[in-house]
Amino acid sequence: MPVLNNQIAVITGASSGIGRSIALNLALQGAKLGLVGRNVERLEAVAAIAQKTAPKVLTYSIDLSVGENIGKLKTNLERDFGQVDLLIHSAGAFSMGLVQETSVEKLDWLYQNNVRAPYLLTQTLLPMIVSSQGQIVFINSSVILGARANVGQFAATQHALKAIADSLREEVNTKQVRVLSIFPGRTATPRQANIHEMEGKPYHPERLMQPEDIASVVINALSLPRTVEVTDINLRPFAKPI
Repeated sequence: MPVLNNQIAVITGASSGIGRSIALNLALQGAKLGLVGRNVERLEAVAAIAQKTAPKVLTYSIDLSVGENIGKLKTNLERDFGQVDLLIHSAGAFSMGLVQETSVEKLDWLYQNNVRAPYLLTQTLLPMIVSSQGQIVFINSSVILGARANVGQFAATQHALKAIADSLREEVNTKQVRVLSIFPGRTATPRQANIHEMEGKPYHPERLMQPEDIASVVINALSLPRTVEVTDINLRPFAKPI
């Protein structure tokens, strides 16, 4: 029987890309899923697939950048599942722009989505995760390895997210909660298609990592024996993008 069978997993950004793939792979492991995202139609489409193998799948269409929504989500999760074993942060926002020209309001928007929302959600659900000696995964970005021009604001939020994960790990490790950060390079997702368009580059998804690649790594890390902890995983496409 898979290690993650009947584990209760909350996945943000579950309606597309990496979050969707992680959710569907957790379903194959027999996990119970709480799918979180903004687009109800896409969430329901993912749920319809996941329900073929997962014992329980529910969707929560909310905007996590609105603080009061996170409290409502906790209430619903307590009512629907009673606990949380796995929290997968895969939601986030992206934008590009020169530091000289990009408004501070755009920086605030990125901070709201990429730092404040996962921070508050983690803080809100942490008592349940500690109670179940669960696991938390932050899907970050390879941009922290080197911020190129035009992504300073986004890179800053990803560095902040890593700092939160690192500090949290030290705080909850003795409570038998594992915290993992994933730093994927370019992955064939709707966001990446948009990034290529912003950069004016041709999009060749077959030359990038696939969401399933990230999902398989996450599932493997979550399934490891409790004698080991993986803290950080860097991934990049094997083929050099054109």
